[in-house]
Amino acid sequence: MKWSSFKYLARQGLHNMINNRLMSFASVGVLTVCLIITGVAGLFTANMNSLMLYLRSQNEVVVYLDENLDEAGLASVDSALRSISGLKEVTYVSKDEALDLMRDSMGDKADLFDVFEGEENPFLANYKVILQDVGQMDEIVPQLESISGVVDVNVPTGLSDLVVNIHKAVTVISVGLVVVLGFVSIVVISNTIRLTVFARRKEINIMKYVGATNGFIRLPFFVEGIAVGLIAGLISSAIVLGGYQLLIIYSVDFPAFWGSILNSVLLGMDQVWWKVLVAFLAFGSLIGSVGTATSIRKYLHV
Repeated sequence: MKWSSFKYLARQGLHNMINNRLMSFASVGVLTVCLIITGVAGLFTANMNSLMLYLRSQNEVVVYLDENLDEAGLASVDSALRSISGLKEVTYVSKDEALDLMRDSMGDKADLFDVFEGEENPFLANYKVILQDVGQMDEIVPQLESISGVVDVNVPTGLSDLVVNIHKAVTVISVGLVVVLGFVSIVVISNTIRLTVFARRKEINIMKYVGATNGFIRLPFFVEGIAVGLIAGLISSAIVLGGYQLLIIYSVDFPAFWGSILNSVLLGMDQVWWKVLVAFLAFGSLIGSVGTATSIRKYLHV
């Protein structure tokens, strides 16, 4: 096909979209709604994954040491701990440091612990251990407990189980939601475009009778479908990103606990805006063009 013919057919497609603006508006509206729902689900999935990563980092295990442990025993425990794979950080806390930490946590009542100075200190020296992956908790804890000189291991088992279960549930639900909404988008848009093509079936039949090729007939509709998809992609990305920016702005007004978590896990706008825009434009134009191609096929056989 000559470039001049291509430009003519492309202009004809845009012209047809304007002439049939009611159906074009309906197609853009339906696709925009589907893209918004799909985009919200996608952003929810991305931020839930970010939350899972945050919760996985909150997996501190405290390893308490025998109070009669000498320097050689302490060195042996230190060496054994650091040889275990899967540990992100290993920090030693002496008896005096443990007492100071308790004082700091008591605020104005810190002087109540002055009686525990020196030999009266009831706290045990310990190691604070952070795991690389909370999912390895059940595998690593027995190794910590088996070390000679360790008297107890304080494990956040509730958090461990919660993180693993939530991650599995979020993964299944999010993937299922995106797949279902994507399928619904394809079906709805294909049917909407089919109505547009059906309304112009006589025009297609006349073009076939006078000798127009299938490619000549398809191209204007193809351009029209892509244009509808791109417009819907721009509108939906603006709405979704605008709403997401408002969430980021107003997250600072949430209660202290939830606000701190949101600020820690919410993906920044610089991380998501271009992904959302590219995905919406690509998905919108793909659905528009594929829907047009499948819808017009039956009317090409005169």
